[in-house]
Amino acid sequence: MNSSQPLEEEYGWSISAGQAGNRIDKFIAEQLEASSVSRTQVQDWIKSGAALVNARMVKTNYKLSSDDEISLQIPVSEETDIKPEAIPLDIVYEDGDVIVINKVRGMVVHPAPGHRSGTVVNALMHHCKDLSGINGLLRPGIVHRIDKDTTGLIMAAKNDLAHRSLAEQLKEHSVTRKYIALAHGNIPHDTGTIDAPIGRDASDRKLFAVTDRNSKTAITHFIVLERIVDYTLLELQLETGRTHQIRVHMKYIGYPLAGDPVYGRSKTVMLGGQALHAAVLGFTHPRSGERLQFEAALPDDFEHVLNSLRTR
Repeated sequence: MNSSQPLEEEYGWSISAGQAGNRIDKFIAEQLEASSVSRTQVQDWIKSGAALVNARMVKTNYKLSSDDEISLQIPVSEETDIKPEAIPLDIVYEDGDVIVINKVRGMVVHPAPGHRSGTVVNALMHHCKDLSGINGLLRPGIVHRIDKDTTGLIMAAKNDLAHRSLAEQLKEHSVTRKYIALAHGNIPHDTGTIDAPIGRDASDRKLFAVTDRNSKTAITHFIVLERIVDYTLLELQLETGRTHQIRVHMKYIGYPLAGDPVYGRSKTVMLGGQALHAAVLGFTHPRSGERLQFEAALPDDFEHVLNSLRTR
């Protein structure tokens, strides 16, 4: 594992005319209010160069101008107690460069506040002799992630060569990622594309929403597989990979995912989480150049819900 400086989180903001005139330390503290970040902490980041304006260091009292671009990279504390744990993994594929696992519901991908153990990373650290170090001490080997209660395929890199290759493929949208999901309502179109930018929810910074403000392009393609009572079973393919993308997009078009405790409906199927499964994962092997593709069957609880709906 290399010793590159790990990053806990990256943020970026484009300043609008209405936000111009604010001090940068006050602005960032307000944007991160949900994370209980103090203004003093923000000022330390600005002084250290972790927060930049238009790619340049500024003083803590810098007054923002319209169209300023702020970037913030929050460094992780070097103190970490992340330990290997003998947690069973459903390994779909493994070689000296890459490992693909079928993640179970309820398992967090990497350690974070409140989840220091029981994660995919803890399990991988026990199973693998080494993992790539590009993402730092808390995310060794992690190239992409899926939500805690989303099941299915996720790949990890065992060395930096593999990590760089897989990360570049994700950036170029050449990784195949197909999901199976159950949504509320009967979607009338057999196929469709949701092209709507996603950013932080202005009313709750812990959530995400379709918004034009400080957002990034997000594109999801879908195919209707089956309409069951007042639900729709879908295959969705990601073109981009924003946080909570499918969940946010389905809510945006009026067909939220069944079982989604955050973006869904109060009356829904009981799954212990959103009905979302990463069913297909394909990529070019970083060393051999061979195109690999893997599939994972729906978990038993998802199948049980479908069978129950079909027999209504």
